[in-house]
Amino acid sequence: MDMPLWFAALLGVVQGLTEFLPISSTAHLRIAPELLGQADPGAAYSAVIQLGTLLAVLAYFARDLFVDMPRAVFRDRGGPMARMPVYLVLGTIPIVVIGLTLKDFIVGDARSLYVVSAALVGVGIIMYVVDRRARGERVIPDLTLVDALVVGGAQSLALIPGVSRSGSTIIAALLLGMRRSEAARFSFLLGIPAIAGAGVYELRDALDALGNGGWLAVGVGTFTSAVSGYLTIAWLLRYLQRRSLVPFAVYRIVIGIALLVLCIIGVLTPGSAP
Repeated sequence: MDMPLWFAALLGVVQGLTEFLPISSTAHLRIAPELLGQADPGAAYSAVIQLGTLLAVLAYFARDLFVDMPRAVFRDRGGPMARMPVYLVLGTIPIVVIGLTLKDFIVGDARSLYVVSAALVGVGIIMYVVDRRARGERVIPDLTLVDALVVGGAQSLALIPGVSRSGSTIIAALLLGMRRSEAARFSFLLGIPAIAGAGVYELRDALDALGNGGWLAVGVGTFTSAVSGYLTIAWLLRYLQRRSLVPFAVYRIVIGIALLVLCIIGVLTPGSAP
């Protein structure tokens, strides 16, 4: 399958925007080809261009990852920043185990637009309710190992297209009493191992599916996702310092219902992706 470079670039922008906004990148990457009359590149391509958003996270949180955490590990072994690498690794285990166990379902039937629409609406409702009741008192240094495992478990739900990795983890962190901006910050950091692992693991499958021009399409999509991802992180963290997740919850519900209607009336083909 040969992918037009303009489409690869567009998917990269969509990936960068929706990986960090709690509205589901996989849902939008599944919907975009249907709306634009293009072939769905599949779950493997979506996973690989996430490497661009990985670069965005590494760049934005460079001080935390490459200065503060290493310094804390050697100088303040009992401190919160020293524990953070352990939390990130252990919090990633659930999504790795479930992802490998249910891979065939995730890349097949789970990509049905009926599943996507149901996940968009369902998580949107949960997000609205949780956000309205969130206490917002705790910050990242307050996190415990149990907290990291709970948020990591929530992250595994994002394997279902439409759930949203950032959405599920932010919701879980809010339920644990974290502030919105701090919940998003931990969500982004927790995503680093998962995004890196999925991207590398799926790279060969993505290139095989795309054919001879695969490297170029992957490169373009990865670059545009890195740029849009970095800008999205910066904007969302500022936004959540003063505002709520309600607009994102409403957006999810509206898009999910619209998607379901379009499938029912035959405008979109709901079947699972190849």
